[in-house]
Amino acid sequence: MKLSVLDQSPIRKGGSARQAVLETIELAKLADELGYTRFWVSEHHNIQGLAGSTPEVLISHLAGITKNIRVGAGGVMLPNHSALKVAENFRMLETLFPGRIDLGLGRASGSDRLTASILNPGSQFVRNDFGQQLLDLQCYLTDRAEEDSIQMKVKAIPKADTVPELWILTSSGESGLLAAHFGLALSFAHFINPLGGPNAVRAYKDRFRPSESLAFPQASLGIFVLCAESEEKAEELRTVMDRQLLNIGKGISEGVLPYEEVIKSQYTEFEKAVILQNRGRMVAGTPDKVKEEILQLTKEYEVEEVVVTTITYDFEDRLRSYRLLANAFDLKPILSV
Repeated sequence: MKLSVLDQSPIRKGGSARQAVLETIELAKLADELGYTRFWVSEHHNIQGLAGSTPEVLISHLAGITKNIRVGAGGVMLPNHSALKVAENFRMLETLFPGRIDLGLGRASGSDRLTASILNPGSQFVRNDFGQQLLDLQCYLTDRAEEDSIQMKVKAIPKADTVPELWILTSSGESGLLAAHFGLALSFAHFINPLGGPNAVRAYKDRFRPSESLAFPQASLGIFVLCAESEEKAEELRTVMDRQLLNIGKGISEGVLPYEEVIKSQYTEFEKAVILQNRGRMVAGTPDKVKEEILQLTKEYEVEEVVVTTITYDFEDRLRSYRLLANAFDLKPILSV
Protein backbone atom coordinates (compact mmCIF):
# COMPACT_ATOMS: atom_id res chain seq x y z
CA MET A 1 0.00 0.00 0.00
CA LYS A 2 1.24 3.42 -0.98
CA LEU A 3 0.03 6.56 0.76
CA SER A 4 0.38 9.97 -0.82
CA VAL A 5 -0.70 13.52 0.04
CA LEU A 6 -2.83 16.09 -1.77
CA ASP A 7 -2.60 19.46 -0.05
CA GLN A 8 -4.75 22.47 -0.94
CA SER A 9 -3.09 25.02 1.40
CA PRO A 10 -6.30 25.66 3.37
CA ILE A 11 -6.60 29.01 5.15
CA ARG A 12 -8.16 29.01 8.61
CA LYS A 13 -10.54 31.75 9.68
CA GLY A 14 -8.41 34.63 10.91
CA GLY A 15 -5.33 33.19 9.20
CA SER A 16 -3.44 34.27 6.10
CA ALA A 17 -2.45 32.81 2.75
CA ARG A 18 1.22 33.06 3.70
CA GLN A 19 0.58 31.06 6.84
CA ALA A 20 -1.26 28.42 4.80
CA VAL A 21 1.59 28.09 2.30
CA LEU A 22 4.20 27.87 5.06
CA GLU A 23 2.15 25.05 6.59
CA THR A 24 2.09 23.26 3.23
CA ILE A 25 5.89 23.50 3.18
CA GLU A 26 6.18 22.06 6.67
CA LEU A 27 3.75 19.29 5.81
CA ALA A 28 5.76 18.37 2.69
CA LYS A 29 8.89 17.98 4.81
CA LEU A 30 7.03 15.73 7.23
CA ALA A 31 5.52 13.61 4.45
CA ASP A 32 9.01 13.14 3.01
CA GLU A 33 10.37 12.04 6.39
CA LEU A 34 7.46 9.67 7.07
CA GLY A 35 7.67 7.79 3.78
CA TYR A 36 4.66 9.06 1.82
CA THR A 37 5.05 8.37 -1.91
CA ARG A 38 3.88 11.67 -3.44
CA PHE A 39 3.07 15.20 -2.37
CA TRP A 40 0.62 16.92 -4.70
CA VAL A 41 -0.60 20.51 -4.58
CA SER A 42 -3.74 21.84 -6.22
CA GLU A 43 -4.92 24.62 -8.52
CA HIS A 44 -7.90 26.67 -7.32
CA HIS A 45 -8.93 30.18 -8.27
CA ASN A 46 -11.14 32.81 -6.64
CA ILE A 47 -11.62 30.63 -3.55
CA GLN A 48 -10.58 32.74 -0.58
CA GLY A 49 -10.26 29.77 1.78
CA LEU A 50 -7.58 28.00 -0.31
CA ALA A 51 -4.16 29.50 -1.07
CA GLY A 52 -3.13 26.98 -3.73
CA SER A 53 -3.49 28.65 -7.12
CA THR A 54 -0.17 28.04 -8.92
CA PRO A 55 1.03 24.45 -8.36
CA GLU A 56 3.94 24.79 -10.80
CA VAL A 57 5.44 27.58 -8.66
CA LEU A 58 4.90 25.79 -5.36
CA ILE A 59 6.20 22.48 -6.70
CA SER A 60 9.56 24.06 -7.50
CA HIS A 61 10.02 25.13 -3.89
CA LEU A 62 8.69 21.90 -2.38
CA ALA A 63 10.91 19.70 -4.51
CA GLY A 64 13.88 21.82 -3.46
CA ILE A 65 13.28 21.38 0.28
CA THR A 66 12.47 17.63 0.15
CA LYS A 67 14.73 14.74 -0.75
CA ASN A 68 12.89 11.60 -1.82
CA ILE A 69 9.16 12.14 -2.13
CA ARG A 70 7.70 12.70 -5.60
CA VAL A 71 6.26 16.20 -5.92
CA GLY A 72 3.61 17.28 -8.36
CA ALA A 73 0.32 18.84 -9.32
CA GLY A 74 -2.95 17.37 -8.26
CA GLY A 75 -3.56 18.97 -10.51
CA VAL A 76 -3.10 21.45 -13.31
CA MET A 77 -6.51 22.36 -14.69
CA LEU A 78 -5.62 22.06 -18.35
CA PRO A 79 -8.46 24.16 -19.87
CA ASN A 80 -7.01 27.19 -18.03
CA HIS A 81 -3.69 26.96 -19.89
CA SER A 82 -2.03 26.35 -23.21
CA ALA A 83 -0.57 22.87 -23.58
CA LEU A 84 2.76 24.39 -24.62
CA LYS A 85 3.11 26.48 -21.48
CA VAL A 86 2.21 23.55 -19.21
CA ALA A 87 4.80 21.43 -21.03
CA GLU A 88 7.48 24.10 -20.59
CA ASN A 89 6.68 24.56 -16.90
CA PHE A 90 6.96 20.85 -16.20
CA ARG A 91 9.96 20.29 -18.46
CA MET A 92 11.75 22.90 -16.40
CA LEU A 93 10.68 21.16 -13.18
CA GLU A 94 11.80 17.81 -14.57
CA THR A 95 15.13 19.37 -15.57
CA LEU A 96 15.62 20.68 -12.03
CA PHE A 97 14.38 17.54 -10.27
CA PRO A 98 14.66 14.60 -12.70
CA GLY A 99 12.56 11.57 -11.86
CA ARG A 100 10.62 13.25 -9.05
CA ILE A 101 7.92 15.28 -10.79
CA ASP A 102 4.26 14.32 -11.29
CA LEU A 103 1.85 16.14 -13.57
CA GLY A 104 -1.77 15.48 -12.68
CA LEU A 105 -4.25 16.95 -15.15
CA GLY A 106 -7.86 17.92 -14.60
CA ARG A 107 -10.63 18.88 -17.01
CA ALA A 108 -12.40 21.27 -14.62
CA SER A 109 -11.38 24.89 -14.16
CA GLY A 110 -10.86 24.81 -10.41
CA SER A 111 -13.04 27.91 -10.20
CA ASP A 112 -16.35 29.42 -11.27
CA ARG A 113 -17.13 30.03 -14.95
CA LEU A 114 -16.50 33.79 -14.76
CA THR A 115 -13.04 33.29 -13.27
CA ALA A 116 -12.29 30.55 -15.78
CA SER A 117 -13.20 32.85 -18.66
CA ILE A 118 -10.73 35.43 -17.38
CA LEU A 119 -7.96 32.87 -16.81
CA ASN A 120 -8.17 31.71 -20.40
CA PRO A 121 -10.36 33.98 -22.54
CA GLY A 122 -9.72 31.83 -25.60
CA SER A 123 -11.08 28.62 -24.09
CA GLN A 124 -14.64 27.65 -24.92
CA PHE A 125 -14.51 24.77 -22.40
CA VAL A 126 -15.73 22.37 -25.06
CA ARG A 127 -15.60 18.77 -23.86
CA ASN A 128 -13.58 17.47 -26.82
CA ASP A 129 -10.92 20.17 -26.36
CA PHE A 130 -9.51 18.39 -23.30
CA GLY A 131 -8.61 15.31 -25.34
CA GLN A 132 -6.85 17.44 -27.95
CA GLN A 133 -4.95 19.29 -25.24
CA LEU A 134 -3.80 15.97 -23.77
CA LEU A 135 -2.54 14.87 -27.15
CA ASP A 136 -0.76 18.18 -27.71
CA LEU A 137 0.79 18.07 -24.24
CA GLN A 138 2.16 14.56 -24.76
CA CYS A 139 3.70 15.64 -28.06
CA TYR A 140 5.38 18.66 -26.47
CA LEU A 141 6.72 16.61 -23.56
CA THR A 142 8.14 13.82 -25.73
CA ASP A 143 9.07 15.70 -28.93
CA ARG A 144 7.09 13.10 -30.86
CA ALA A 145 4.49 14.31 -33.32
CA GLU A 146 3.33 13.89 -36.89
CA GLU A 147 5.39 15.46 -39.66
CA ASP A 148 4.43 19.05 -40.50
CA SER A 149 2.40 19.35 -37.28
CA ILE A 150 2.65 22.39 -35.02
CA GLN A 151 4.36 20.24 -32.38
CA MET A 152 7.15 19.42 -34.85
CA LYS A 153 7.73 23.10 -35.59
CA VAL A 154 7.35 24.45 -32.06
CA LYS A 155 9.32 22.75 -29.28
CA ALA A 156 8.76 22.98 -25.54
CA ILE A 157 11.95 24.12 -23.87
CA PRO A 158 14.06 23.23 -22.04
CA LYS A 159 14.47 19.76 -23.51
CA ALA A 160 14.56 17.33 -20.59
CA ASP A 161 16.05 13.84 -20.46
CA THR A 162 13.02 12.53 -18.55
CA VAL A 163 9.27 13.10 -18.68
CA PRO A 164 7.03 13.92 -15.70
CA GLU A 165 4.76 11.10 -14.61
CA LEU A 166 1.37 11.92 -16.15
CA TRP A 167 -1.92 11.38 -14.30
CA ILE A 168 -5.51 12.13 -15.19
CA LEU A 169 -7.58 13.34 -12.25
CA THR A 170 -11.28 12.66 -12.37
CA SER A 171 -14.45 12.39 -10.31
CA SER A 172 -16.40 10.71 -13.11
CA GLY A 173 -15.86 7.95 -15.63
CA GLU A 174 -15.39 10.04 -18.76
CA SER A 175 -11.88 11.34 -18.09
CA GLY A 176 -10.91 7.84 -17.00
CA LEU A 177 -11.60 6.63 -20.52
CA LEU A 178 -9.31 9.35 -21.87
CA ALA A 179 -6.59 8.17 -19.47
CA ALA A 180 -7.07 4.64 -20.81
CA HIS A 181 -6.94 5.83 -24.42
CA PHE A 182 -3.71 7.81 -23.95
CA GLY A 183 -2.07 5.24 -21.66
CA LEU A 184 -1.87 7.52 -18.62
CA ALA A 185 -2.27 6.86 -14.90
CA LEU A 186 -5.63 7.63 -13.25
CA SER A 187 -6.53 9.06 -9.84
CA PHE A 188 -10.22 9.04 -8.88
CA ALA A 189 -11.32 11.83 -6.53
CA HIS A 190 -13.53 9.98 -4.06
CA PHE A 191 -13.29 13.12 -1.90
CA ILE A 192 -15.29 14.94 -4.58
CA ASN A 193 -17.64 12.17 -5.69
CA PRO A 194 -18.01 9.06 -3.52
CA LEU A 195 -20.24 7.35 -6.10
CA GLY A 196 -19.20 5.32 -9.11
CA GLY A 197 -15.47 5.32 -8.48
CA PRO A 198 -14.84 1.56 -8.52
CA ASN A 199 -16.74 1.19 -11.81
CA ALA A 200 -14.81 4.10 -13.34
CA VAL A 201 -11.46 2.57 -12.35
CA ARG A 202 -12.55 -0.84 -13.62
CA ALA A 203 -13.56 0.64 -16.98
CA TYR A 204 -10.21 2.43 -17.17
CA LYS A 205 -8.30 -0.79 -16.58
CA ASP A 206 -10.41 -2.76 -19.07
CA ARG A 207 -9.83 -0.22 -21.86
CA PHE A 208 -6.23 0.73 -21.04
CA ARG A 209 -3.92 1.01 -24.03
CA PRO A 210 -0.21 0.71 -23.17
CA SER A 211 1.87 3.77 -23.97
CA GLU A 212 5.59 4.54 -24.03
CA SER A 213 5.28 6.04 -20.57
CA LEU A 214 3.07 3.38 -18.98
CA ALA A 215 2.91 -0.29 -19.92
CA PHE A 216 0.17 -1.26 -17.46
CA PRO A 217 -2.77 0.63 -15.91
CA GLN A 218 -1.94 2.51 -12.73
CA ALA A 219 -4.69 3.92 -10.52
CA SER A 220 -5.22 5.51 -7.13
CA LEU A 221 -8.08 6.99 -5.16
CA GLY A 222 -8.18 10.29 -3.30
CA ILE A 223 -10.09 10.78 -0.05
CA PHE A 224 -10.39 13.13 2.90
CA VAL A 225 -8.86 11.52 6.00
CA LEU A 226 -9.11 12.69 9.61
CA CYS A 227 -7.10 10.49 11.95
CA ALA A 228 -6.97 11.11 15.72
CA GLU A 229 -5.92 9.29 18.87
CA SER A 230 -9.49 9.08 20.16
CA GLU A 231 -12.96 8.79 18.63
CA GLU A 232 -13.97 11.94 20.49
CA LYS A 233 -11.20 13.96 18.86
CA ALA A 234 -11.92 12.42 15.47
CA GLU A 235 -15.56 13.45 15.78
CA GLU A 236 -14.48 17.04 16.50
CA LEU A 237 -12.34 17.05 13.35
CA ARG A 238 -15.18 15.57 11.33
CA THR A 239 -17.61 18.17 12.64
CA VAL A 240 -15.29 20.96 11.46
CA MET A 241 -14.95 19.24 8.08
CA ASP A 242 -18.73 18.93 7.82
CA ARG A 243 -19.01 22.71 7.97
CA GLN A 244 -16.07 23.21 5.61
CA LEU A 245 -17.62 21.04 2.90
CA LEU A 246 -21.02 22.62 3.42
CA ASN A 247 -19.49 26.08 2.95
CA ILE A 248 -17.62 25.00 -0.18
CA GLY A 249 -20.84 23.65 -1.63
CA LYS A 250 -22.51 27.02 -1.03
CA GLY A 251 -19.60 29.01 -2.41
CA ILE A 252 -18.80 30.47 1.02
CA SER A 253 -15.10 31.20 1.58
CA GLU A 254 -14.80 32.09 5.25
CA GLY A 255 -11.86 29.77 5.90
CA VAL A 256 -11.66 26.72 8.14
CA LEU A 257 -13.59 27.38 11.35
CA PRO A 258 -12.62 26.28 14.89
CA TYR A 259 -14.64 23.50 16.50
CA GLU A 260 -15.89 25.85 19.22
CA GLU A 261 -17.58 27.99 16.58
CA VAL A 262 -18.85 25.14 14.43
CA ILE A 263 -20.75 23.42 17.26
CA LYS A 264 -22.88 26.52 17.65
CA SER A 265 -24.18 26.11 14.10
CA GLN A 266 -27.86 25.44 13.47
CA TYR A 267 -28.52 23.43 10.31
CA THR A 268 -31.68 23.02 8.27
CA GLU A 269 -32.95 19.53 7.47
CA PHE A 270 -31.60 19.91 3.95
CA GLU A 271 -28.16 20.91 5.25
CA LYS A 272 -28.17 17.92 7.59
CA ALA A 273 -28.86 15.67 4.62
CA VAL A 274 -26.00 17.25 2.67
CA ILE A 275 -23.66 16.77 5.63
CA LEU A 276 -24.64 13.10 5.87
CA GLN A 277 -23.99 12.67 2.16
CA ASN A 278 -20.64 14.46 2.39
CA ARG A 279 -19.46 12.06 5.07
CA GLY A 280 -19.16 9.49 2.34
CA ARG A 281 -16.30 11.61 0.99
CA MET A 282 -14.18 11.19 4.12
CA VAL A 283 -12.78 8.64 6.53
CA ALA A 284 -12.48 9.68 10.17
CA GLY A 285 -11.59 7.88 13.38
CA THR A 286 -8.77 6.30 15.32
CA PRO A 287 -5.81 4.83 13.40
CA ASP A 288 -7.14 1.26 13.45
CA LYS A 289 -10.58 2.33 12.25
CA VAL A 290 -9.20 4.61 9.54
CA LYS A 291 -6.84 1.88 8.33
CA GLU A 292 -9.68 -0.63 8.14
CA GLU A 293 -11.91 1.72 6.14
CA ILE A 294 -9.10 2.71 3.77
CA LEU A 295 -8.20 -0.92 3.11
CA GLN A 296 -11.85 -1.67 2.39
CA LEU A 297 -11.92 1.18 -0.14
CA THR A 298 -8.76 -0.06 -1.84
CA LYS A 299 -10.40 -3.45 -2.26
CA GLU A 300 -13.49 -1.89 -3.78
CA TYR A 301 -11.39 0.24 -6.14
CA GLU A 302 -8.78 -2.47 -6.70
CA VAL A 303 -5.93 0.00 -6.22
CA GLU A 304 -2.77 0.01 -4.15
CA GLU A 305 -2.36 3.73 -3.63
CA VAL A 306 -4.44 6.24 -1.67
CA VAL A 307 -3.99 10.01 -1.96
CA VAL A 308 -4.92 11.61 1.35
CA THR A 309 -6.26 15.12 1.90
CA THR A 310 -6.57 16.39 5.47
CA ILE A 311 -8.07 19.76 6.43
CA THR A 312 -8.26 20.88 10.05
CA TYR A 313 -8.45 24.21 11.86
CA ASP A 314 -5.42 23.48 14.03
CA PHE A 315 -2.30 22.72 12.00
CA GLU A 316 -0.97 20.41 14.72
CA ASP A 317 -4.08 18.26 14.27
CA ARG A 318 -3.28 18.04 10.57
CA LEU A 319 0.31 16.98 11.20
CA ARG A 320 -0.78 14.48 13.84
CA SER A 321 -3.31 12.93 11.48
CA TYR A 322 -0.62 12.25 8.90
CA ARG A 323 1.75 10.87 11.53
CA LEU A 324 -0.88 8.51 12.94
CA LEU A 325 -1.82 7.35 9.46
CA ALA A 326 1.82 6.67 8.55
CA ASN A 327 2.27 4.66 11.75
CA ALA A 328 -0.94 2.70 11.14
CA PHE A 329 0.32 1.60 7.72
CA ASP A 330 3.91 1.18 8.94
CA LEU A 331 5.32 3.54 6.34
CA LYS A 332 9.10 3.66 6.12
CA PRO A 333 11.15 6.67 4.99
CA ILE A 334 12.39 6.26 1.42
CA LEU A 335 16.18 6.21 1.38
CA SER A 336 18.08 8.36 -1.10
CA VAL A 337 19.73 6.49 -3.96
